[in-house]
Order: sequence, then C-alpha cells, then structure tokens
Amino acid sequence: MAEKQAHLNGAYYGPSIPPATRNYHRHGRGSGCGCGCCLLKLLFNIIVTAVVVIGLAVLIFWLIFRPNKIKFHVTDVSLTEFNLTTNNTLNYNLAVNMTVRNPNKRIGIYYDRIEARAYYEDQRFATQTLTPFYQGHKNTSFLNPVFSGQQFVSLGADETSVFNEERTSGIHSIDVKLYLRIRLKVSWVKTGRFTPKISCDLKVPLSSANGSLAGVPETTRCGWDF
Repeated sequence: MAEKQAHLNGAYYGPSIPPATRNYHRHGRGSGCGCGCCLLKLLFNIIVTAVVVIGLAVLIFWLIFRPNKIKFHVTDVSLTEFNLTTNNTLNYNLAVNMTVRNPNKRIGIYYDRIEARAYYEDQRFATQTLTPFYQGHKNTSFLNPVFSGQQFVSLGADETSVFNEERTSGIHSIDVKLYLRIRLKVSWVKTGRFTPKISCDLKVPLSSANGSLAGVPETTRCGWDF
C-alpha cells in the first residue's frame, strides 16, 4: 500500500499551464485619425466655405450691377515715317487715336497707369506713358499716344524680308498695346488693382499725311488679354 501511494505521489501530470495574459485598452485612442487629420479636415472645410462665400458674392455682384467689358477702339492712325537702316535701326513717327468706352451704369474705372507700347514683328520699338484718369459711368474717353524717334530692332532675315515686302506695298503691320493698372469703383467701394493688357493689331499705310487703316474699317476693335 505504501508503494502504491509513493507511485501516485511521483506521477507526471504534464507541463504547467501559463497564466492568462491581460490586454490593456488605452482610453482616448480610437482607430480614427489623429490631430493632424482633424486639422486637415478643418482646413478643407474653411477653404470650401470661403470658395462658396466668394462665389455667392460674385454672383450677387453680377446680378446687381451686370458689369460689361470696357471697349477699346482705334479710330485713326498716322504713320509718316517708318524706315529701316542697314544696321537695323528703325526710324518711326506713329500717332494713334483711341476711344475707351465704359458701358456700365454703376461702375467707374480708375486708370492708375497706362503704358502704350508699339511693336513690329514682336519687337518693341517705342513706349509712352499716358496721363492717369478716372472714367465715370456710361462715358467715352480718348487716348492719343504718339511714338516718334529711332530704335534698334533685332530683325532676322525673315522679318527683314517681310519689312521690305510691306514697304513695297506701303502698308505695315504694327501692334499697339496698352498695359494698364486699373481699379473699379462701385458706389463708394473701390476694388483692388487689376493689370489687364489691351492689344490692337493694325494695318497702317505709310504716307506724308494722316492715313486711315488700310483694308479694314477705319475703326478697329482691340482685344483684352489678362
């Protein structure tokens, strides 16, 4: 009996069972995004709200004032000298008469800066700064830039060939551009500055007297370029 009890006391019962592990959950840290993600969402919401507000403001402004584009026309031009020397010096005498029409009933325009430039074959040969002015509602103003002098122009063989052909025909292709800095006035409110560019593509006859635009109506409409 004692031997049987000893046998039972030395029995093998298998490996010990390890204690169960505990999973600790930290409160406040979910599976969602962190502070950086929340800031991005906030920034996105602010941008969307700003775009919507600005869009509504522009729509309301347009519905109330119905703004129309300012119209620029060249009504007359005089070219009494336009010759090119052998060393690519251009001698010129060009006078341009322009009208500026503000068709808006409730919007005035401040022309803070008006720079007129003359180009031939994409080469600028003259610049003149005109007097700033304010243009009221439903008003037509007049600009009269005059370009006179001489200037070196870098013309290649193709451009020189075009010049000789135009000299034979007596009609030159000249571009006059206005570089503007303007502000709008609506009632007592003034907007920020805009810097549009006005481009007038002209066909100008060379003569000793005042000439009119050749091959097209005397009044030539100019285009806008922002």
